[in-house]
Amino acid sequence: MAKRSNLKAALAVFWSFFGVRKRRDYDADAQGLTPVQVIIAGLIGAAVFVLTLFLLVYLAMQFVK
Repeated sequence: MAKRSNLKAALAVFWSFFGVRKRRDYDADAQGLTPVQVIIAGLIGAAVFVLTLFLLVYLAMQFVK
């Protein structure tokens, strides 16, 4: 069950980053997830986002050379 709730936390953070959430989905996440799960998923999501941006910039710089 922990894996399912971790996946739900990751999906909740992903949709929050994307900016699209239905009210009922938000309410369900608020009842089913702990703040610690959301914070950890948010930190991981932010790290993946920043690393992806760094990778894209690196690849663009390699292409320009």
